[in-house]
Amino acid sequence: MSDDGLPAPQRRRAVLVILLGIAVSVLDGTIMNLALPSIARDLQASAAQSVWVVNAYQIAILALLLPLASLGDLLGYRRVYLGGMALFVLASAVAMLAPNLGTLTGARALQGLGAAGIMSVNAALVRRVYPRALLGRGIALNSMVVATAAVAGPALAAVVLSVASWRWLFTLNLLLGALVFWLGWRALPANTAAATAGTRIAPMDVLLNVLTFSLVFIGADRLGVRGGGGELPPDAVLMLLAGLAVGFFYIRRQRTRVAPLFPVDLLQLPVFALSMGASVGAFCAQMLAYVALPFLLLEALGLTPLKAGLLIAAWPLAIMVVAPLAGRLIDRVPAGLLGGLGMLLLAAGLALLAALPERPADIELAWRLALCGLGFGLFQSPNNHTILTTPPPQRSGAASGMLGTARLTGQTLGAVLAALLFSLWTPHESQFGTDLALALSALFALASGVCSVLRVLATARTERSGRD
Repeated sequence: MSDDGLPAPQRRRAVLVILLGIAVSVLDGTIMNLALPSIARDLQASAAQSVWVVNAYQIAILALLLPLASLGDLLGYRRVYLGGMALFVLASAVAMLAPNLGTLTGARALQGLGAAGIMSVNAALVRRVYPRALLGRGIALNSMVVATAAVAGPALAAVVLSVASWRWLFTLNLLLGALVFWLGWRALPANTAAATAGTRIAPMDVLLNVLTFSLVFIGADRLGVRGGGGELPPDAVLMLLAGLAVGFFYIRRQRTRVAPLFPVDLLQLPVFALSMGASVGAFCAQMLAYVALPFLLLEALGLTPLKAGLLIAAWPLAIMVVAPLAGRLIDRVPAGLLGGLGMLLLAAGLALLAALPERPADIELAWRLALCGLGFGLFQSPNNHTILTTPPPQRSGAASGMLGTARLTGQTLGAVLAALLFSLWTPHESQFGTDLALALSALFALASGVCSVLRVLATARTERSGRD
């Protein structure tokens, strides 16, 4: 392998592995939601207990993305990726045969650990595989797969559950994961850039990272589920405050590290920090909308599930159409302008959805949803390209981990905000909560667009400083 990507035949094989792996790990984050009622019934658990089948997976990913990204910088992205995939396959086998909810939840946590290994170095591998001239297109393809997989999970689960039990979802994971592991063993490249001198992973830093993200996630989840009526659950508030306190101490420790686990060194780069803020805002807007749209289409407009699903598909289909174009524009148009335009289109689409006429035609819904997808697709690839290429090559793992962390943080924030809004204004009783969620989603999209455009100014200042 050269310092400028893989030769074409090897690159195609490696890209296939990278895309399949990220698709499997992202799909698994949403594919279990529809199966929760049958899991609770079969394993004799309550609905509240069964939710941990989903939460365990998400918490494991959030808590371990950054440690495993740093491990990739030290040991090699290929090793972390294949180790994560092997654990994912093993955990899928345990989950498939789980006799009770405790075993299933533990298996899901292990699956999350495996998925964290895959996600943490996914973008770093993309940077290794593609030559610089094609990197924008490679990131666009990767972003398109992530966006499509994120919304395809429920549809795939519905197909499987219509003909088989929930255990077959894990059988599918096992088979796909085993295939990706075998292909990856043959195709993925080793690291070429040496880790930063003095880099190490302190166990205390890993513990603080796990505690920070776990406490904040659980506290936010409990706040979203139980909030409402003007009362804040004390346990949720305490967990949130504890998570923030641990996080403050943790980040202070990172300032003394040569290659910090939580990359405060990268966040000191204005362009990188603005790109992270834009990513969190964009994924928060997307998740708020994804939660609100089924209520709008099914409850407020009275559409059938089939018609609602077909209409919502306009969003990911639009992403698939525009993502390759965005990848080609990365080297011609400033990424900040592309991202800002994309978020403006997303905000416009969301605002138009919130202001729908009382009895809209299907085409009125479809073009608004497609506008949202076009905007998000135009934003995501240039933003990811900036996050990945701003740091030096030896910090590619850290940048890759932060890319995944921003996405999951934004999605978690969006889900919690949606839960809070719907606890105050029940969608079954009024459309106000749904419209408010879409309006708030549009505001987050606008905030993301502002962060994106500010990168143009930050880049100009950096270039002037370099010339001086």
